Amino acid sequence: MDIDTLVLLVLLLPLAGAVLNGLVPLFVPSLRNREILIGTVGTLVVAVPFAIAVALFLGYEGHAHVAEIMPWIAAGDFDVSFAYRIDALSLTMTMIVTGVGGIIHLYSIGYMHGDPGFFRFFAYLNLFIFMMLNLVLGDSLLVLFLGWEGVGLCSYLLIGFWYTDLKNSAAGNKAFIMNRVGDFAFLLAMFIFVRELGALDFDTLLAEGPSMNPVALNWAVLLLFIGATGKSAQIPLFTWLPDAMAGPTPVSALIHAATMVTSGLYMLARMSPVVLAAPTIMAVITVVGALTAIVAATIAITQNDIKKVLAYSTVSQLGYMFVASGVGAFFVAIFHVMTHAFFKGCLFLGSGSVIHSMHHVEHELAHDGHGHELDPQDMRTMGGLKRFMPSTRITFLLSTIAIAGIPLFSGFFSKDEILFKAFEAGTGGMGSAWFAWIIGLITAFLTAIYMARAYVLTFEGEPRWPHADRIHPHESPWTMTVPLWVLGILSVVGGYVGIPAVIGHGEYNLIHHFLAGGHGPVAEAAFETHIGLGTEWGLIALGSMIAILGMAIGWRVYGRHALAFDGTLATRLGALYRVWKGKYFVDELYDKTFVRLVNDGSERVFGPFDKYVVDGLVNAVGYVTRGAGLVLRYAQTGVVQTYAAAIVVGVLLVISLMLFG
Repeated sequence: MDIDTLVLLVLLLPLAGAVLNGLVPLFVPSLRNREILIGTVGTLVVAVPFAIAVALFLGYEGHAHVAEIMPWIAAGDFDVSFAYRIDALSLTMTMIVTGVGGIIHLYSIGYMHGDPGFFRFFAYLNLFIFMMLNLVLGDSLLVLFLGWEGVGLCSYLLIGFWYTDLKNSAAGNKAFIMNRVGDFAFLLAMFIFVRELGALDFDTLLAEGPSMNPVALNWAVLLLFIGATGKSAQIPLFTWLPDAMAGPTPVSALIHAATMVTSGLYMLARMSPVVLAAPTIMAVITVVGALTAIVAATIAITQNDIKKVLAYSTVSQLGYMFVASGVGAFFVAIFHVMTHAFFKGCLFLGSGSVIHSMHHVEHELAHDGHGHELDPQDMRTMGGLKRFMPSTRITFLLSTIAIAGIPLFSGFFSKDEILFKAFEAGTGGMGSAWFAWIIGLITAFLTAIYMARAYVLTFEGEPRWPHADRIHPHESPWTMTVPLWVLGILSVVGGYVGIPAVIGHGEYNLIHHFLAGGHGPVAEAAFETHIGLGTEWGLIALGSMIAILGMAIGWRVYGRHALAFDGTLATRLGALYRVWKGKYFVDELYDKTFVRLVNDGSERVFGPFDKYVVDGLVNAVGYVTRGAGLVLRYAQTGVVQTYAAAIVVGVLLVISLMLFG
């Protein structure tokens, strides 16, 4: 097959899966309970595109290929086609999306077993993959934006999947609305490009964009970044992501570990030559990324819900990625996107395995009539799970070590590279990079602590749920543990594609050569500085020591004192701890400003306007129609002679008009 056909298959197979799983069971109700069939179809339509993406990757020769599917918009000089781009960046993201996505689909077969909306869930997952592939493969900002909006819609459907619970519906609404803020900025950026360049295809944007009018260029890049803060949950648009944990755990793993939240990073990397031409905005990106990383890390250390810990951890890691983009190391941001997909995907799926088993404990307690209410996501009611869930425990531990940045695990390579690039940019004269480097070190220390805390409270020590001597959880089925092992192993070895440049003079940093080196599609900042080998090794040692020290402290204090240390920490930190526990009260601030403003405005202005103006106009149309009917009904006499006379008059009138004009 030619490349164009293969690209179409990659895109259309997940769409076909969404149609089959979503529509056929609606008309054939007997298929709704065929979970193996639905799950197999849903998984295969993602796994096959992954195999195709790998084949395209193996045959890639270093030159971009644009697959022209069909024309879309043609208005004057402006022309946009449905075209998809195959290059190093899109191939990397496609393999991440379909590879990790396929694993999560397999996991979902076991996790969603018995759910009445099983077929609907897989239809949404397949549709999400289709939209995400449009985003990463699109050859223009407009096609990318089509996928961008599509993943926003699918996230709304998946986060609010259990919509009968109003909390879940509210979380879906919040994610959808907050993303619209960023999406509006994205639209404005595209309007600027159309006005200045008359095009939205990447060939034109990347060739001519850096030479745009400086004012227009800065505004366009700033608006693109604001769009990215919505999708990728950066300050100030980050509060939707932790609430999105209301959705099923596979949704958290798919959307918040590997795909949707990395959309903003992908977009900035794709537009990297244009972003590099706006150094002022890059400084803003760096500072916002660093602040997001530290703010989310301090919140994570106070959370007791296992998924909330991982959610704020995701926000923090996304902050790291934006720091990399802000200092011009876009390929490192994509590298961390990849490693993060491995270890955070494993952590989310591991938390889902734990929650799945704790639900069993909850049901057993209710069945035995003990009357205990148990929150299956609260780590304070767990403990000692390692003896009951060995596979979940080992894979969760491997991913914890990876995200903490312990040497030789995947997170160590990508996080160390981010910190090194920030240090390099600082020595090159970028002041904001020093700030990001210092904040990055502190955040790395906090990350190691709160992840050690999450692991120890969940798996170590003695069980803390009621009647733990008689009621035991169980390991998850193979459809859930096999994906855990795959992602757990990738969490260990996935970083070796980016071995630091200090080893072999960069020869083994394969992802750099693929994405940015030579003719790679990702640009990178060049600083006229030279950092010696001793300094590089010192930075690696510093990052490693911080990660190891953080893990040791977290393991020691929570291993010995478990929940008691949280109370000690709250007492010693006082108001600061309350601020962290209250999530900096950002949600409360938004509620008292924007939400209240909209609600009050709706009640006082739009409510009366709707009632008296809109409803009044609608009612007026009805009254006028009714009045006209009352008048015209007298013309309907029911007498044939009257109708005949009306016809004669009408004919004479028409003839008169024809004769006399």
